[in-house]
Amino acid sequence: MRMTAPPDRSAAPPDLRQAARLSVAPMMDWTDRHCRALHRTLSARALLYTEMVAAPAILHGDRDRLLAFAPSEQPVALQIGGSDPSELARAAAIGAGYGYSEVNLNCGCPSDRVQSGCFGAVLMREPARVALALRAMREATGAEITVKCRIGVDDQDPEEALPRFLEAVAGAGVRRVIVHARKAWLQGLSPRENREIPPLDYPLVLRMKARFPELHLSLNGGIASLGQARAWLAQGLDGVMVGRAAYHAPWDILGRADSAVWGAPDPQPDPAAAVRAFLPHLEAHRRAGGRLHDATRHMLGLFAGRPGARAWRRILSEEGGRRGAGPEVVLRALAAVEAEGARAA
Repeated sequence: MRMTAPPDRSAAPPDLRQAARLSVAPMMDWTDRHCRALHRTLSARALLYTEMVAAPAILHGDRDRLLAFAPSEQPVALQIGGSDPSELARAAAIGAGYGYSEVNLNCGCPSDRVQSGCFGAVLMREPARVALALRAMREATGAEITVKCRIGVDDQDPEEALPRFLEAVAGAGVRRVIVHARKAWLQGLSPRENREIPPLDYPLVLRMKARFPELHLSLNGGIASLGQARAWLAQGLDGVMVGRAAYHAPWDILGRADSAVWGAPDPQPDPAAAVRAFLPHLEAHRRAGGRLHDATRHMLGLFAGRPGARAWRRILSEEGGRRGAGPEVVLRALAAVEAEGARAA
């Protein structure tokens, strides 16, 4: 389904600093518009991110397919990858034209594909180049420019590399940074291993908050529960970004986030209500010619750890990809969950 989503100039821009108290990380092949629509059903306030989009793809590719989003997804930020200041500036301006209030520069992805394009985590070695790119992006658009980075790469000493990088970023006028509290090893570890093997150094990020009090710093990496996120906020960090846990158990991270983090009402009383609230999105996607599986693949973890979770996953996985499948598959899976829950009560 192709969407066009021109920015609503009459609407007040979202308070991104508040929304960034809890955010869902940009994740390739996961945080597409269907995933974001589901997450927004669960939380009205958490900051959501797109998958990373390479700046050249924005300049030369199908922009509607890459950038269009529904206004109901707000607050939502665009993450882009690249290293050429001119390309990044033009890509940021195009993104802002689609209505994104934040454009985030990826300085943390360790994949081979990213390294070959000289962007992502490899940029931790070139803070001056990053600063030049950030200035160009800020000059090109009114959207807020932010950065997501690692604490260092390869043989860098994070105690030296991270503050040097943050000094360059702050000098370029950026005021919000998300720090994945692991090194990235560009040689010898796969992207998956880079998310798990390098040790986490949360205390270093806390020290950086004390050293750079003017920066809004969000912690990323290894956060597995809403309780952990709240604990880091209580220690003085400005925000927490959750990745895989928010995808694999979205209700556990987001279902009570609005009340726990912002003291606001939660949109849904339970996961079953969230499923029913998401049905109009599924039906609209089907009417536009889309496959049910495009959206339901992001729903598999909605009942994680609850009675009926296995039946839920099985029905969606087996039936969601069949030709002509519609929301009735989801309702059948939900009925199985509720039946098993009633037996367990």
